[in-house]
Amino acid sequence: MKNLEDLFQHQLKDLYSAESQLIKALPKMAKKASDDKLKKAIEKHLEETKEHKERLKEVCDELGIKPT
Repeated sequence: MKNLEDLFQHQLKDLYSAESQLIKALPKMAKKASDDKLKKAIEKHLEETKEHKERLKEVCDELGIKPT
């Protein structure tokens, strides 16, 4: 990384990747949860994570960054 813009872009891509990985992992966690409250909390977190990923995509699109 040469400057703050490179760091910013790297961080956006890293966050997008993390959200993508969570979207894959959370349904598996919810399926294995034995407690209903825990299962509902994980499912709620999944929906929030999907929104976060969409917002990050919008920011990347606005800045002309490919998040993948």
